[in-house]
Amino acid sequence: MPDTVEISVNGRTMRVPAGTSVASAVFAAGLTQFRTSVSGEPRAPLCGMGICFECRVTIDNQPHCRSCQIPVQPGMRISTT
Repeated sequence: MPDTVEISVNGRTMRVPAGTSVASAVFAAGLTQFRTSVSGEPRAPLCGMGICFECRVTIDNQPHCRSCQIPVQPGMRISTT
């Protein structure tokens, strides 16, 4: 297994340690807003274990992925918009 993997977060290419959660990678990219609520409020992870669903992002064009539960994979495209 490689020590790091290359991913894209909102179009920005970056390298993160292999095994990192997508949520941690998004934070490492300097982002604190993962999605917007239906009323327009910024949302970010709350529980960190997949229960609250606040960490949802789009991964490889698949919306509503719980980022705290998914490890990064090489070439993964993550979007918080």
